[in-house]
Amino acid sequence: MSNVTPTVTTRPSNVRAVVPLAVGAAVAIAIGTYGRVHDPAGRNTITLFFKDTLTFKAWTTTVAFALVIFQVVSAARIYGRLKFPKSMPAWYGDAHRLSGTLAFALTLPVVFHCLWSLGFATNWDNPRTVIHSVAGCFFFGLFTAKVLSVRSHKLTGWMLPVIGSLTFAALAILWATSSLWFFTNKGFRQG
Repeated sequence: MSNVTPTVTTRPSNVRAVVPLAVGAAVAIAIGTYGRVHDPAGRNTITLFFKDTLTFKAWTTTVAFALVIFQVVSAARIYGRLKFPKSMPAWYGDAHRLSGTLAFALTLPVVFHCLWSLGFATNWDNPRTVIHSVAGCFFFGLFTAKVLSVRSHKLTGWMLPVIGSLTFAALAILWATSSLWFFTNKGFRQG
């Protein structure tokens, strides 16, 4: 008889993806529900040194989008999909995490204004605002799922890249339906 105990290896499971996705879906639904049932205040909120809140939001979201582009590029390098820089600096992972944190922080005053002052758009006479509202809910839901997934080694390998890509796509749609629209219709200088 052998005294060898068989080794059981646990493989990542697609079932484990349900929890972060369910929490992310709950966040998206909660934000959308609040935006829909809340009576929009219709007032400017944060302006800082900008002319008005819309200008503040356009530039803040643009900076957040630029940081998220760095997120995508740096993630591709960290996971070996890009070979530049040839030797990865020790600070690269920290820069990746910091850029994501800053991008998220920059979106918070924007979402506050959107939800509190404007609400959730449902009027298809202006499809841009409806698409923007839906993309905003998806962004925060996906971001929540990404944060819950990023440190888990028990999830399947496809999950983080897919959620990260979808989060990027949602922010790109948000930027295109807000900042790009603003710059195209109002110009870059509003102050």
